[in-house]
Amino acid sequence: MKISVERSQLMTPLQVAHAVVERRQTLPILANVLIRADADGFRLSATDLEVELLIPGKLEKCLAEGATTLPARKLLDLCRATPEGTLLTIETNGERASVRAGRARFSLSTLPAAEFPGIDVKGDELPLVLSQRDLRRAIETTYFAMAQQDVRYYLNGMLLEIEGGKVRFVATDGHRMAVTDLAVEVPPDASRRIIVPRKTVVETLRILNDVDTPATLSIGRDHLILSAADVVFKSKVIDGTFPDYERVIPRNQDKTIDIDRLAFREALGRVAIFANEKYRSVRLKLEPNLLRLSANNAENEEGEEELEIEYSGGELEIGFNVSYLIDVLGALRSDTVCLQLADSGSSCLLTEPGGGPSRYVIMPMRL
Repeated sequence: MKISVERSQLMTPLQVAHAVVERRQTLPILANVLIRADADGFRLSATDLEVELLIPGKLEKCLAEGATTLPARKLLDLCRATPEGTLLTIETNGERASVRAGRARFSLSTLPAAEFPGIDVKGDELPLVLSQRDLRRAIETTYFAMAQQDVRYYLNGMLLEIEGGKVRFVATDGHRMAVTDLAVEVPPDASRRIIVPRKTVVETLRILNDVDTPATLSIGRDHLILSAADVVFKSKVIDGTFPDYERVIPRNQDKTIDIDRLAFREALGRVAIFANEKYRSVRLKLEPNLLRLSANNAENEEGEEELEIEYSGGELEIGFNVSYLIDVLGALRSDTVCLQLADSGSSCLLTEPGGGPSRYVIMPMRL
């Protein structure tokens, strides 16, 4: 293989692919990226055996077609250290590859392209065509509630449930839950239910752009494939049973308030300065036409703030992890947010006034 490529044309796909490359590989070749080149350009692949990313790129010239694998980090660092606009010439010769950049020359070790692994798919996918903006927004409003390194491995990911003409995104860490619905055109009887790994969710956000250009999300029984702007992303799914999230959503809450979202978020941010660093608890006291926020810490410091609201129900005092509340208020886009409460021992349901595609459940903390 011998190709000429402009520095940015190679660095951009390398930056995307590098996040997939595992630093602690079980196989040496997983530290490499696969480059296949022909007269139409090149295609770069990276994998960690759980996910696989394929990105196309443009060449200045393909002097000899072929394929090879090169060290991902070194190749990316070399591109970063090369002046903008530099033309790189990459040529393989046996187990080595030479990279020329102007008057500079570098030698990299290679591994055979034939040994580069990929993710096999069975071709039983249910295709969903969505705008990149809508898909990205649905994930952004949900993914922050995923668990991190939980022993309940099925919580370290996001549930995708296709049923009734919509795809539902669900994430929970056992203390909070986020649910978002997105309408999609599928056959009425079509249904799928998979758990997408955290890494796949994060990488999907990196691939999707805030544009109306369509993306295809193909849901298989044990895998998914995302195709967006010529980038193809494959992933295995988590083999497990997701909790019955419907049972967690509180119903018949008798205390409801609508509050300015930004004012509530800013007030929580100020009060949170005085919250216990470990538990991050904040106290909400609901009174007629008033919401009191307060927090204190082990140094006997405290913060308190009052917000005027329209409320005529009974008094209630309840505690929450302030970070969970701030996450939800950051995910919502409406001017106001609706809080539905019952008592100090019951979960809080947060939504946009009148409903909306997203629902959030936060469990209370002991005061």
